[in-house]
Amino acid sequence: MSQNQKDHILPLKVYLLSGAALLLLTVVTVAISFVHLGPFNLAVAMLIASFKASIVALIFMHLAYDNKLFLSIFLISIAFVTVFIVLTMFDTLRRGDLYQESAKPIQEQSIIYQKEQSPEAPKAPVEANSKAN
Repeated sequence: MSQNQKDHILPLKVYLLSGAALLLLTVVTVAISFVHLGPFNLAVAMLIASFKASIVALIFMHLAYDNKLFLSIFLISIAFVTVFIVLTMFDTLRRGDLYQESAKPIQEQSIIYQKEQSPEAPKAPVEANSKAN
């Protein structure tokens, strides 16, 4: 088994650049969460997460420099996950076409569907005996 192993040493620059890319993609993920894309929010978040997972697998787990069979297995599994996400997105995007009631939120009175209201200042309780002294 040790005859098949090849040592490879990556320069520090590769690790720093991949770490910076992961940090940048994290900032993009947080920034894009504030943009309303409708039903495509999930697709964009999964796409960014896929890029981040690929960087981790290829660089930090040394999959890019290992046996190419492992790389092909990784790519095939990514393809299957992509197919499953696309099928899920078809269901999510077209959910209300057949049955209108399934397009509505399950619990309309939930706090996430309520409009923001400015909180009122709490009122001090009125005491009946305040004029006694």
